[in-house]
Amino acid sequence: MLVPKLLTTLKSYDREQFTADLTAGVIVGIVALPLAIAFAVASGVTPDRGLYTAIIAGFLISVLGGSRVQIGGPTGAFVVIVYGIVQQHGIDGLMIATIMAGLILVAMGAARLGSAIKFIPYPLVTGFTSGIALIIFSSQVKDLLGLRMGDVPVEFLDKWRAYAEHLSSFNPAAIGVSALALAIILLWPRVSRRIPGPFVALIVTTVLVRLLGLDVETIASRFGAISSSIPAPSLPRVDLATVSALIGPALTIALLAGIESLLSAVVADGMIGGRHRSNMELVAQGVANIITPLFGGIPATGAIARTATNIRNGGRTPVAGIIHAATLLLITLFFGRWAGYIPFAALGAILIVVAYHMSEWRAFKDEFTAPRSDALVMLVTFVLTVAVDLTVAIQVGIVLAALLFMKRMAEVTNVQAITRELQDNGDLYVSDSNSVRRRNVPDGVEVYEINGPFFFGAAKEFTERLESVLGTPKVLIVRMRNVPAIDSTGLHALGNVWKRSRSAGTLVLLADVHTQPMMALGRSYLLDEIGDENIFGNLDDALNRARTHLGLPVEPTPDFAAPTVSREGALRGPA
Repeated sequence: MLVPKLLTTLKSYDREQFTADLTAGVIVGIVALPLAIAFAVASGVTPDRGLYTAIIAGFLISVLGGSRVQIGGPTGAFVVIVYGIVQQHGIDGLMIATIMAGLILVAMGAARLGSAIKFIPYPLVTGFTSGIALIIFSSQVKDLLGLRMGDVPVEFLDKWRAYAEHLSSFNPAAIGVSALALAIILLWPRVSRRIPGPFVALIVTTVLVRLLGLDVETIASRFGAISSSIPAPSLPRVDLATVSALIGPALTIALLAGIESLLSAVVADGMIGGRHRSNMELVAQGVANIITPLFGGIPATGAIARTATNIRNGGRTPVAGIIHAATLLLITLFFGRWAGYIPFAALGAILIVVAYHMSEWRAFKDEFTAPRSDALVMLVTFVLTVAVDLTVAIQVGIVLAALLFMKRMAEVTNVQAITRELQDNGDLYVSDSNSVRRRNVPDGVEVYEINGPFFFGAAKEFTERLESVLGTPKVLIVRMRNVPAIDSTGLHALGNVWKRSRSAGTLVLLADVHTQPMMALGRSYLLDEIGDENIFGNLDDALNRARTHLGLPVEPTPDFAAPTVSREGALRGPA
């Protein structure tokens, strides 16, 4: 349902809830201030762009979103991809990629693909988030130690090689500031949980650096003064070559925004006992990423930590998110110029804590106890994120996870020659009341059973097993009671078996056909070829059809026999 949660919650809104939302919104706005600046700097853009993103995207995501409590803004997930785009294509390229990602998100929401995000494998998410965390940590070493060096190299190994070469140029004052900021962030929750530790660390270190005149790099010394106003909207310079080059990064931004926002919404649902509207949330994320770049912003999505802070402080409607954006706007307008005194060492400490929490190292470690294929997906995604590129990592990770999933499906699907196995072990199916063991299978009739989804991974095994049939049976029954679904490759394999058997004079019957396979047959040529009269919903009808074909008397159908599925997928009784 594409209806913003704001419209739903305002129907029963009261003064008490407004008071709670006001408190939560102001607190979350204070929490978001240092994070917005830090994420912007780590992404290779000016600090004010992070503030513009938190204000505009935060407002739009709250007004249009499908979650009651989602807080939107810049997040650590985008740092790697944004930094790479800015280095290769500049700010205009970043604007184009972000707008393209927004259009993709809107299309996904309009197409009702919100639930599709849940099919992204957990090892893949763990791999790239842990990789991003490591990259964020690596990008902050210069500011943490106050190293006197030029621009930090883009590549991971080159970064550490440059750090090693310039390690002797460390700045004791910067190390002291970063250590103090880190200590405040870690210890402040023991004093108060209402006032966020990163905000306190930013205020304390900024004041100390200013009063003591410490020789550390600040925002103003690197970027100049921060603007105290929101810029007028502007459009990027667009050309076809740039758009083509940015399709991959735009898809990555859209995927990251979709995954993180919906994960955050799910976590929030668990905390408040609510239920978000995933498709509306994707549309809101898309609109925010279309409009925000026009005002100089960077990619945005739902932020799990800020959303949780909102909930813990009483926020229960999108009004809290709107107030959070308004709080940041007021800070920018009236105190923006003071942000230029913030030391980079303090921002580095904040990002180190963010990277630690983002790494989910416990989940990373536990994934090695999962099936080896899952651990492989995680490791490949992690290594590619760190050593190559996040876009490549996600693409390869998704393809690898899909291939491994198909391999598993092929492994769990098997084909059994039931009549031959009964000859080898007469008690094999005695515990199954609906097994072939309890039926009288006439001579000249071969029964094969497919167990599991009949997808392309299992089609080859099916063909190979049927090719191993000794002699030529007069009737071949393919039992499909454990086949919930079939794809075009499975249909093609059945078609080949039918053609080969027909040329050999063998009658092919299908038994225990479920609704989805029956509907798939009906949409293909096979149903008309095989004939409606040769497809049955239970084995007993198929065996009687075989007896009729062989000129043998039919036997009574047991009471427990399953009904037969017709061409339309409807049920019909036993023949």
